[in-house]
Formats: sequence, C-alpha cells, structure tokens
Amino acid sequence: MNKEIYFDNSATTKLCSPAIDAMEEMMNQTFANPSSLHSAGFQAEKRLDEARQRVLAALGVRDKGARLVFTASGTEANNLALIGTVRAKEKYHGGTIILSDSEHASVHECAAYLKKKGFTIVYLSAKKGKIDPAELAELIDEKTVLLSIMHVNNELGSLYDLQTLFRIAKQKKPDLITHTDAVQSFLKIPFTPQQLGADLVSISAHKIHGPKGAGALYISGEMIKQKKISPLIFGGGQENGFRSGTENTISIAGFGAAAQYMAARMKENYVHALKVRTALIEHLSSSVQINQAELYSPYIINLTLPCIKSETMLHYLSGQAIYVSSGSACSSHKKAPSRALIAYGLTEQEADSSLRISLCEENTIEEALYTADALNQGIKTLIHAK
Repeated sequence: MNKEIYFDNSATTKLCSPAIDAMEEMMNQTFANPSSLHSAGFQAEKRLDEARQRVLAALGVRDKGARLVFTASGTEANNLALIGTVRAKEKYHGGTIILSDSEHASVHECAAYLKKKGFTIVYLSAKKGKIDPAELAELIDEKTVLLSIMHVNNELGSLYDLQTLFRIAKQKKPDLITHTDAVQSFLKIPFTPQQLGADLVSISAHKIHGPKGAGALYISGEMIKQKKISPLIFGGGQENGFRSGTENTISIAGFGAAAQYMAARMKENYVHALKVRTALIEHLSSSVQINQAELYSPYIINLTLPCIKSETMLHYLSGQAIYVSSGSACSSHKKAPSRALIAYGLTEQEADSSLRISLCEENTIEEALYTADALNQGIKTLIHAK
C-alpha cells in the first residue's frame, strides 16, 4: 500500500475541514480578545459563545444551569475536576476519593498529589475491563467526597457501565460528586452527562478531529448552584470565573466546529469503526491475544504479541509507514509496565508485548487487512530473528 496508515487515533486525530475553516476565520478575521469591550472583542466573544453552545449541544446538555469551562486540554479538565472539587469546601478536606485502578495519568497523578495533601485514595478493580457495582457500594461511606471513573479506557477500550455505577453511588450517598474522564468516548459512544449521572465530564478537542490546545469540563447546574467546585487558575475571571486567562479562541473555535461535525456523524462512524475492527481482528494470526472487555469501544483494539516486545513491533510497522502505539501517548516514555494493562489482568511480560491500534472513521477495511498482514508477517520475521 503506497500510503501511510495511521492507527493511533487515541493519541490524536487529524484536523477535520470544518475545524480548519473555523480556526482560519478566527486567525484572520476575529482575532480580538473576547474580553475587550469594543466591537471586535464582541465579535470574538460571540464566536466563543457559539463554540460553547456547539460543544454543549454535542454533549446533549439540556440543563440550563450547567456550565462548560474551556481548558487547554483534557488533562487540565481532569485536574480542575478533581482538585477544584475537593478544595472547594472545608468539609471535603481529608475526605475519601474513589477511582478505578485504570485511570489516565492525569487523574492518577492528581490523586497522588491529593493523597499527599491528606486525602484518602481508594481504588476500584477494573479486572478484565469491568468494575463490580457491589465493590463500589461497599467502599462508599460518609467520608467519601468524590467518585471518578473514566468512561472508555484509553489503552484497552473498555467501556465502563457508568450509568449503573453512578446510580448506585448516588443511592448510597446522594451528595457524592461523580466525575468521568470521557475523552475517549465523547462523540464515539452515545451518552449525555444526565444519562450517566455525571456531575462533571472531561472532554478534549484533539481526540475528535479538533485542534490540540482545547479541552473542556462540563459542570452540572447543581454543582454550580451549591458552589462545589473552585478554580485552579486565578486572574481576570474568564470562563465564568472557573479558568482565568485569555481564552484560546482559535483552538476553541476549532473545537466547536469539530464537535458539531462529529456529532452529526457519530452513529454511522460507530458502525464503520466496528466493521474495520472486525476485519482487522479476524485477519490476525491466532497467536495474537486480543484484550477485550465485555463492553468496549470499537475504536480501540489492544492486542498482545507472542514473545515480541511492543516497541520492537512498533518500529517494524513504522518502517512500513503503519503507525500504532504501545499504550497511552501521555505515558509512552515511561519504562514501567502499563497500570491499565496490569489492572486488566496481564502479566508484566504480556503488558510489555502489547500494542494499541486505535481507529477513526477515515480508516478503511483495506487498511485494516493490510495492517493485519503486516503484523502477521512481523511476528514471523521477528520471532525467526531471535
């Protein structure tokens, strides 16, 4: 195949045409500071509000009291969700935070920071990509402040049943705050914050064919009303006081355009991703182990190779212009085995031999079959070379 094959869409996606058009318009015409009081500033503010409404609409938000706070990334949105929440009220200090043991580094490291500040961190098992509702119910007590569980695991594609988990959590403790990192599910898996029972939802532009440099945190109307979250960045009071600093209007405009574009195509894209996934998996050698949960996103395939390190195969495929990853791009330079893969139930050796293939709607069945053939040939070549 005489072209590059990009199967690393969980790390980032390429910009879609509507995002590029919106960003060019902001760069060339509506470049003023949205906080400025002149007419040019008003036009920039108008574009900012349009982008906000587009993202809220893509999230299916009908809560008029809810807020969408633009951030620089999904990582910042997660930091605001966790740290901004637990330090909002004096009574939260020293409380308990419950997470899954497979969270993204931006949640895991927040928790490590909060542990040093006196909070108790409790982890739910996500073995085989599933969280036990009974285990969650047992862990919640009067000291529990926050529950944070990602919607789709960024390395395995496991889809967690948040609707059940958050409902049980609220039944056990009605004032418990629920947060989900939905960066890998937004506009790929249909959901609304209300359906999930989520008070806080983190999302990111560059996972949905928008630009890097823009993320957002959805905050429910009830959270706003009860003042259950405080800012991390102080200054001019932008973003309704939750995130000071002049907004990145160029990236935000691209975010809004990408959200609108992808929302209109979510159902057909899901069906297409499932077909590409199936074709690739069915064409792989029987020596390849597929690490798949009972509930999963079709956009992420995690597989374990027979006695070949993932980095070795990654470079082999890269030499053929096929781009995949060995795990989360945010943690790709760390030498320790993946927490998510170990939590899933893999051994350290298996985790070190696992690849992530992540799809978007532009990937084709032809690309999937070509990649499967390359993987199969790579296994023969690399094992023989040992």
